[in-house]
Amino acid sequence: MAMSSAEQMRRWQGPALLSGGFRPFFFFGAVWAALAMALWVPALTGLIALPTRLDPVSWHAHAFLFGYLGAAIAGFLLTAVPNWTGRLPVVGWPLLGLVTLWALGRLGLLASADLPFALVACIDLAFPLALGGVVLREILAGKNWRNLPVLGLVGVFTLADLLFLIEAARGGYAADGIGMRLGLAAVLMMVALIGGRIIPSFTRNWLVKENHPARPAPPMQRFDKLAMLVAGAALLAWVISPETRLTAALLLATAVLHLARLWRWKGGLTLRAPILFVLHLAYACLPLGALALGFAILFPAALAPATAMHLWTAGALGGMTLAVMSRASLGHTGRPLEAGVGTVAVYAALFVAMIARLLAGWLALSALYSVSGVAWCGAFLGFAILYAPVLWQPRRRAQ
Repeated sequence: MAMSSAEQMRRWQGPALLSGGFRPFFFFGAVWAALAMALWVPALTGLIALPTRLDPVSWHAHAFLFGYLGAAIAGFLLTAVPNWTGRLPVVGWPLLGLVTLWALGRLGLLASADLPFALVACIDLAFPLALGGVVLREILAGKNWRNLPVLGLVGVFTLADLLFLIEAARGGYAADGIGMRLGLAAVLMMVALIGGRIIPSFTRNWLVKENHPARPAPPMQRFDKLAMLVAGAALLAWVISPETRLTAALLLATAVLHLARLWRWKGGLTLRAPILFVLHLAYACLPLGALALGFAILFPAALAPATAMHLWTAGALGGMTLAVMSRASLGHTGRPLEAGVGTVAVYAALFVAMIARLLAGWLALSALYSVSGVAWCGAFLGFAILYAPVLWQPRRRAQ
């Protein structure tokens, strides 16, 4: 008889950290997010020189987009795909191999000034290729064709990493290149696709539990598909031609549709459940980012596009990943789905970092860059400290 995912995890006799994909990737991903920021801020101000071939801003962009987000995506998919397909999860030494590939990529880019860049690129790309291979194998074996779009986005994400590295190898400013935009677009579409499934579902479950009569719109209705289609067109236009009026118009349309989509999910009713409300708040940063970026394209003297993008990077992506990481870590280790004071503080620190970064760019207040960096480090280091006992210890047994 085939074992369930939970049974497979319980049969693993090694370290608890390797009993589920979310455990090592969420923990080390959070540590890396804090460490990379702690290195980047002094590098940007000239206090230290990083041993990387990339300029400081491009290294920072890669460390977040393909480093931290790569880990967060892996932790989520290695946990969710077995539930989607009914297949066994990756645990134990194969999981350690994936984590090692990810870590080698981070170290390779950091020390790339003293290494052949082709070798560094191969090491870095090995991880998303391996992750994509695992997801492909599971979808094919489980005949779970519904989730092929997720695999496609992983493929686009990997292609974006390759393009980013090619731009960097040619001496270009990769932080403002097509690889960066394509990678960011791929992850934003993952948020729109996966968030559109889990947020209304989690909200409905909570409202039923609270005996509240309201219900969110069911996931992926016709309106959702229209919103996704417009978002995809807007992001593609932004990747290809980031400064045109057509791109701005599509981004503004995306903002309107996804704000309406979010309103249909009844997030305002979840204020008493921070671990659920933060999902709505983070998702709101996707349309707000599209709105800000569309405005910045039309009126660059009033708002720099690089500043507007932090609604996406820090708010939508940083917020959504922290929200999912905390929820999944508690749920998959047998703990109540409740955000304690520490978890709420982590969420708050993340949004303080986002707001400070937006104000720093908009008002040209350089001191706020440091405030943003400290708050960001506090959010992710706080998550790593708070959730280390959750992620490093075995799952709690049912009482």
